[in-house]
Amino acid sequence: MTTDKKDIIRKKMLEHQNEAKVVRKIVLIISIILLLLIVLISGGGYLYIESALNPVDAGSKKLKTVDIPIGSSVTGIGEKLESSGVIKSAKVFKYYVKLKNEGGFMAGEYQLSPSMDVPEIVSRLKTGKVLAKASFKITIPEGKQLKEIAAMMAKATKQKEDVVFNKLNDKEFIKTLMAKYPDILTEEILNSSVKYPLEGYLFPATYPFYKHNPSVEEMVTAMLDKTRTIVSAYSEQSKKKKLSVHQLLTMASLVEEEATEKADRKTIASVFYNRIEKGMMLQTDPTVLYAQGKHKERVLYEDLEVDSPYNTYQNKGLPPGPIANAGKSSIEASLEPEKTDYYYFLATADGDVIFTKTLEEHNKEKAKHITSKN
Repeated sequence: MTTDKKDIIRKKMLEHQNEAKVVRKIVLIISIILLLLIVLISGGGYLYIESALNPVDAGSKKLKTVDIPIGSSVTGIGEKLESSGVIKSAKVFKYYVKLKNEGGFMAGEYQLSPSMDVPEIVSRLKTGKVLAKASFKITIPEGKQLKEIAAMMAKATKQKEDVVFNKLNDKEFIKTLMAKYPDILTEEILNSSVKYPLEGYLFPATYPFYKHNPSVEEMVTAMLDKTRTIVSAYSEQSKKKKLSVHQLLTMASLVEEEATEKADRKTIASVFYNRIEKGMMLQTDPTVLYAQGKHKERVLYEDLEVDSPYNTYQNKGLPPGPIANAGKSSIEASLEPEKTDYYYFLATADGDVIFTKTLEEHNKEKAKHITSKN
């Protein structure tokens, strides 16, 4: 090999070595920059979270009233606390609660200070250290209709029944509620055939209120919060059953109105589903009475002639909307009905419910338990 060739090879080797050094330097510099960015970001994130968990104003002596309604979600509570100025970040509050596996927050009207840190606020919400005891409570039983609930609300707050009832049916009020609860209050409640948009949506429960004179909106909000909490727990089952919230509450209201203390709600639900599947009318008496706006012990043949989309003796399928509110057991029955081949049922004077497969069997039981008693 000549000297010139050796020099050329040596030069190329040196060039490759220099290039490798440059590449290594670049990789090293990039690695250092990335490492610094990670440190800065993680450090900054840590400082941000730590800051958000600390008091808004450690030296503050102010107390702010924060009302936590029944059924509030962690997200909703965090947003209320942030908007009230007692925490810095609703998101950090939410992540803290989930990370610490906190829960069991109690509804009520709290006095909280910007000088409190997030752990202290969480502790207060868990122990229910509220401003005062509930001013009053309203217990809404299962199977109650909107008019009856309006009367209870009016009595508790010393308002006129018609004022409360009119508010519950005010179109603008309904639209504000729909905007607030788009997951449960859909366009279905505005169907022209629906008698009262909020019928069946005010969940049966006991509601404490901490003001002497809460507005209709505040009371309804507490009830809809509860409805949302209950219904959301069954969202997957509703999807499998292909039922909208409106359809679910409608079916559940029929089960609720037909059920007695001794009745098997899931078997009642099975009768309704069997009839719908076969194209039969549901022929359930409570829908006739609802169409008439009456409460009667016994439905007469003349009652069955009422001209209404709610009359299930004249119209196939579910009525346009719920005819009353329904409890959890009726909602569950509507989602998980028994598998039967029953198409008829009959409630006796003793509260028993007799299920039959054919009209002939049904009429025999009817003659035995009802006609013979009259």
